[in-house]
Amino acid sequence: MTRTTSTARTSEPQAAAPPPVPGPGGEQAPAASWVVSLLVLIVGMFMSVLDVTIVNVAIPAIQDDLGTTTEDVLWIATAYTLTLGVVVPLSSWLGDRFGLTRTYLATLLGFSAGSALCGLAWSLGSLIAFRVLQAVPGGILPVVTLTMVYQIVPREKIGIAMGMYGLGIVFAPAIGPVLGGYLVEHTEWRLIFYINVPVGILGAVAAYLVLPDSGRGPRRPFDLLGFLTIGFGLFAVLLAFQQGEDWGWTSYPVLMLMIFGLLSLATFVVIELEVAHPLLDVRVFRHRAFTNSLLLLSILTTGLFSVLFYVPVFLQQGQGLTAFEAGLRILPQALVVAVLMPIAGRLYDRIGPRPLAVAGFAISAYGTYLLCGINPDMTHGDVVLWTCVRAAGMGLAMMPVMTAGIASLPTEKVNEGSALNNVARQVAGAMGLAVLTALASAQQTQAIADRAALLPAGTTTLPVLGPPGADGVDILGMYAVVQRTQLDALASSYSDVFLVTALITVLGALLAIPLRSGPAHGSAPAAPEL
Repeated sequence: MTRTTSTARTSEPQAAAPPPVPGPGGEQAPAASWVVSLLVLIVGMFMSVLDVTIVNVAIPAIQDDLGTTTEDVLWIATAYTLTLGVVVPLSSWLGDRFGLTRTYLATLLGFSAGSALCGLAWSLGSLIAFRVLQAVPGGILPVVTLTMVYQIVPREKIGIAMGMYGLGIVFAPAIGPVLGGYLVEHTEWRLIFYINVPVGILGAVAAYLVLPDSGRGPRRPFDLLGFLTIGFGLFAVLLAFQQGEDWGWTSYPVLMLMIFGLLSLATFVVIELEVAHPLLDVRVFRHRAFTNSLLLLSILTTGLFSVLFYVPVFLQQGQGLTAFEAGLRILPQALVVAVLMPIAGRLYDRIGPRPLAVAGFAISAYGTYLLCGINPDMTHGDVVLWTCVRAAGMGLAMMPVMTAGIASLPTEKVNEGSALNNVARQVAGAMGLAVLTALASAQQTQAIADRAALLPAGTTTLPVLGPPGADGVDILGMYAVVQRTQLDALASSYSDVFLVTALITVLGALLAIPLRSGPAHGSAPAAPEL
């Protein structure tokens, strides 16, 4: 198997495919070795993405063990997300400065070390500090991995490769609640961090032995002003959306964070257009296919995190399941994605991204609409069916959208495209979930008020749970009515959230229509086998 070089690309303006990357000893890495190299890369990326959701399940256990408040303990997740937003833009420069392979090895070992420190934390303050240290390599890993995929994999096999790579992006967050719930229930919360240490060390050893030496990119000075402006801008905007519900969306801190954050991001764009060596070349947004893919990816990410957050929460609050049991209810959807993403990769090489993306968004929108039926009396089968239908659409659409966007860029811009790709996912996940949570909170309050208004004026008694003919207010009866009213209001608010998400997903299907259809120009359809 050899790499093919594309000499004419009209539908995807892209530079010729790079030659095989030299191996550690300087020799050319055989093309057939890309499968093994890809599997090694997926391990590291999978671990960093998994950590985002696996920790969320353990937050109540951490709160009890460290003796802190709910508001304070949530900073474990918030600090990690904010740090990711700051460090991701660094990935492109680090990959060029030190080489992608060396950067991958360093960040993988750094993530393992940060995980070990988190497991050793003795207080909430130390745990938050160690989470920040863990997030620095954790934010760089996915960017470097995606760039290396495009360097290692033959161009005609990129669809299959991205199908395998995409499993980490979608499957890891879905498996996190299950694994985290099991570890918390049957061991202790520290193990969710310790488990990363042996996996990271073994992954680093495998990467050192298997991955080709990518060499260093063009030596360019560090764009300090660009880093400061985008770092502060993303930090401020993400913090505003993370804390908007608690601080108040119209409160002075939130408004100031939003204003200064957006001004900082605008300043970043101006700086990057003027400097000779930008931290991130924002001119990549001139490629409409890439910009469109970021919008589509943001829609998919928002929908993914809404399901992974609201469904398990309702299963625990509305049906009394444990975190592990709730995770098991949504595990089948992860298996559906695991099956369909590699299939979508094979089809991408043959029919292009448009049919897969349009069909995937349409199916995902229908599955999200089915989730509008969420209620306290829904069955296990209902949850599995609704989430699996939605996951089928996600499995078809995610890889074609991501691959089509990166493939539309010149080869030398893939590193910047990978960084912006991950920034879009991080920002969309945090902002989308924050906005939907605010919507759910407002709708729940309104639903409770509407149900209270249905009681006749002057009502002082509630249904009695007791012998026929009993008079007065029964405490158990009152509690049952109030509890059921709250659950119905919660279900109604989540139903509204899924309806909004479904409508946004329909918009995604329309935005996917301009994507390319058919095999890439200058490339023959891929053979079925690897």
